[in-house]
Amino acid sequence: MDATIHLAQQPEADELLGRSALAALVGMLLDQQIPMEWAFTGPYTVARRLGADDLDAGEIAAYDPDAFGELLRRKPAVHRYPASMAKRVQELCRYLVDEYDGDASAVWRDVSSGAELLARLKALPGYGEQKAKIFLALLGKQYGVRPEGWREAAGTYGEEGSFRSAADITGPDSLARVRAWKQEKKAAAKAGAPAAGKTAKKTAEKTAKKAAKKAPGK
Repeated sequence: MDATIHLAQQPEADELLGRSALAALVGMLLDQQIPMEWAFTGPYTVARRLGADDLDAGEIAAYDPDAFGELLRRKPAVHRYPASMAKRVQELCRYLVDEYDGDASAVWRDVSSGAELLARLKALPGYGEQKAKIFLALLGKQYGVRPEGWREAAGTYGEEGSFRSAADITGPDSLARVRAWKQEKKAAAKAGAPAAGKTAKKTAEKTAKKAAKKAPGK
């Protein structure tokens, strides 16, 4: 891999993400419930604490679980929930060792279609539908991994010119635009929730009135 990445917004961490398939996969795995920059700085932090310039799936998979958890917990912590995320990172690495001989880039190296790549990503421990689609879009938009139908397989995250996820971040400006889009989405969801609740309440009241009219003696 050889890409210019700006997800961590930190030169050394981004340099690692640009050349290491495993670092990219781990960064995406960590990207939940914490700021995106924090998540994608994680692989670099882990590598440094292991005394290496890259992550090694075999080494991480074989690492003592308690010791690895402590490694992620050490301040500054790699994640808000270091113990659970340490477990997930090790599960991911064990899967890569078992299925791809520890070679993270083999997950996408020989795929023939976007659908196949999506299926492989969804099979990774810790990767659900949404995370798999975002990472697929990231591979296509920034790493040059573009099997036939990759945009379609990535769904809305694969759209050209969008600002929805990590796949669209190429610097501070795009990071701000992605963050603004997410905030708007959350705000819209919150605004819709009361309305949806009122609709449900009205429906329930109408149902209750109809039932009352049909009740014996009415």
